[in-house]
Formats: sequence, C-alpha cells, structure tokens
Amino acid sequence: MREPFTTETHARLRIWLATGYTLFIVYASLSPFSGWREQGLDFAEVLGAPLPPSFSAFDVAVNVLAYIPFGLLICLALRARFNAIISLALGTVLGTLLSGGMEYLQMYLPMRFSSNLDLLANGAGTLIGALLAVSITSWAWLVLRLTNWRSGLFHHGREMDFGLALLALWMFGQINPSLPMLGHVFISETARQPFVAAPAAPFDWLASGAVTLNLLMLGTLLLTLLRAPRNIAAALLAVLSIVALAKFITAAVLLKSWALLLWINGEAMLGVLLGMVLLFAAPRLPHAVMIFFGATIALAYLCIINFVLEGNAPSSAMSIYYWHYGHLLNYNGLAQTIILIFPALLLIHLWLMRKV
Repeated sequence: MREPFTTETHARLRIWLATGYTLFIVYASLSPFSGWREQGLDFAEVLGAPLPPSFSAFDVAVNVLAYIPFGLLICLALRARFNAIISLALGTVLGTLLSGGMEYLQMYLPMRFSSNLDLLANGAGTLIGALLAVSITSWAWLVLRLTNWRSGLFHHGREMDFGLALLALWMFGQINPSLPMLGHVFISETARQPFVAAPAAPFDWLASGAVTLNLLMLGTLLLTLLRAPRNIAAALLAVLSIVALAKFITAAVLLKSWALLLWINGEAMLGVLLGMVLLFAAPRLPHAVMIFFGATIALAYLCIINFVLEGNAPSSAMSIYYWHYGHLLNYNGLAQTIILIFPALLLIHLWLMRKV
C-alpha cells in the first residue's frame, strides 16, 4: 500500500526535491560541460573492467554519500504512489540508471573518468538512501507529526510546493563554507602561515548591500509561504541558524584550520542586521505590494551581482580548502550556479503567487 497520510501537495514537494537533486547530480557529474569528443572508449568494456586494485577511499565515500540523498528523495516520492518493496526496487534501479548515464557521458569528457567502481558506489548510495526512506515512511507517528507541523506552518498548494523547494535550493547553495554568510563572492585569501593575521581590507559597503538584498529575497519567499506572516522573524532565525551550523560543520571538515571562520565577516553581519530590520515592516504590507517589493529586490540583486560587484571563479577559493579534489571545484561551481539562478526562480515564484 502507498504511504499513509500522504497528500497530493506532499507528493508534489517530494517530486520537486527529487528533480532538483537529480539536476545537482547531472551538474556535478558533467561540469564544466565543455570539451566533448569521442575518446575511443567502449562502455561495455568500462563496465566489465576489473575493479582497480588500489583506489581512493575518499572517492568511494563521496560517490556513496552523493547518491544517498537521491535514493532518499526518489524513494520518498515513489512511496506516495507505491508500496515499500516497489519503491525500494524502483528507486534503486533509477539511481543506478542515472549513475550509468553519467558514467557513459563522462566517456566523452576528457577531464572526467568513467569507472565501474563509481557506478557500484553510486548504486550502493542509492540503496542506502532508499532504505532510509522506507524506514522513515513506516513510522506513521513521525509522518503524521511532520504532516501536521507543515500544515500548521505553511500554506498548501502547487505554488507553495515550488516555493518550499526553492527554499531548500537557497539553503543548499548557502552552506558552502568558501562563501561568506549570505555572500556571493568566493573567499580567495592566499595561503599563509597559521596564526598570522591577514592584512586588513577596507569595508565593502556594496558587498554588505548584496547580503541585505539576499536576506530580503529569503524573507520575501518565507512571507509567501508562512500561514502567519508575524512568524517571519522566528522563521528567518531558524533558517539562518541551520545554514550557519551547516556552514560551520562543512568548514570544519573541508577548510584549513586558519580559514574555519572566514565566512563570518563584518559585511555579512551588517547586511543581515539591516535585512532583519527592514523585514520587520514587511508583514504589514498588502499582498500585491509585498509581491512587487520582492520582485524589485530580486531584480536589484541580479543587477548588483552581475554588473556592479566583481566576482571571482569558483577555483579562486581552492587555496583555503584542506583537500583539493575535483569534487570541491564542482561543489563551488554548483553553489555559484544556485546564486545566479535563484533570483530568476524567485521571480517565477512571485509571478505564480501574485493572485494567490
């Protein structure tokens, strides 16, 4: 039987999230999408090749971990329609097919390497995620509690599902530790000796303004989703706290020790403070005015990050990472892409919400 307590709106949100994560995998697997050419490889030979006698445990772990969220999300989406066994089997097959497709296309990218070990690791990750999903959906009390929590906090509807997926996208892009808090320019300090203070830099008011605009975009998105707009301050604090905690954890794992807290700077803190102050008045705005306000903020953010502020390439942040694997460069590129497309997606959401 299908999962109990699952409504159509919950199923739509799961599909949005699973689709979004699938696009993340495609981006990470095929980035930078250039240099396509035939290299004389045969996919059947790649699949049938002996497993390498020596391999990087880090690469295997990354490939397993990358597909666990896919298996979790795709199986949760399938559980709205099918029983646990079918969802588990179908989710694992879809993850393996996705991985196989990525490995096949990587044969045409000189900078990428196709491997049957990667395929096995991705399939294992999908299976682990699918097993987690089946376990979670079997806990009826948890599903019911989460359903009631969401129903009490957020509006329902197709537009709301897209908005919640957009919120998850924003949070995913912001946890990158090589980006300042709510910032868009990668930290690019050159390597230096531990415990040696970096030279002081002038305060960047434009960067602080960009942080304020970013926070206002997030606040506008939350205002369109919340049943009680007066809860905007608590919702913002919750989202920012989750992002800050995730940022600290990823920084502790990925960055050099002296770079652990570089994502906290004066520009970001001032921008967050200004944004919070401005958002206190937003719940009192009429719906049409709030939609116009949000659209204006999104357009202003697009302009300032593309035409006013100078950005840098994702590779510029590699000096502050403890590891220098290609996965990290793809991770930075993905974060940059999310920053660039989020305002446009927010404009679409606000257009859909104009008459809701």
